[in-house]
Amino acid sequence: MDTNARIYGDLERILVTREEIQEKVREMAQRLTKDYEGREPVMICILKGAFVFFSDLVREMDLPLTTEFMAISSYGSSTKSSGVVRILKDLDRDISGRDVLVVEDIVDSGLTLSYLKGVLETRKARSVAIVTLLDKPARRRVPLEVQYSCFNIPDAFVVGYGLDYDEKYRNLPDIGVLHPKIYTKEG
Repeated sequence: MDTNARIYGDLERILVTREEIQEKVREMAQRLTKDYEGREPVMICILKGAFVFFSDLVREMDLPLTTEFMAISSYGSSTKSSGVVRILKDLDRDISGRDVLVVEDIVDSGLTLSYLKGVLETRKARSVAIVTLLDKPARRRVPLEVQYSCFNIPDAFVVGYGLDYDEKYRNLPDIGVLHPKIYTKEG
């Protein structure tokens, strides 16, 4: 997609280019391949936002692995987390005794992933690690260790490469800061 495409007009600026994303995804896949050598991790994609990152990441990994998908909500159509976490789609398989890598698009407040990590630990996973494309440590509301992160970003509302606002912008190949006029009533 050309950056002159109409959908780019809703962005204040591009924060991370598609080329930077590709490079970091390859580096992350190499790191995970090394760190999990000799093991067969369960890769859990958190839907919907992580699907693009997840797809690119697992295709770059040189490991035997299994994939699972979960859908979790704490936002609805809002730009801020409600703090109430709901599992909308659960795992299809047992993870007891397995090394689990939770693949997320963005870690913001940490509430959702902190909750999910606790759930997975009660299911007796051998280990649970968080892999995220974007980390916003300035927004953290609970202590949460993110073991693998591609980019630390400022406190801005971002879309693209799977991240959305009201189900739009997931198809942008770059990550951009959404113009506030799009998600505020003043616009």
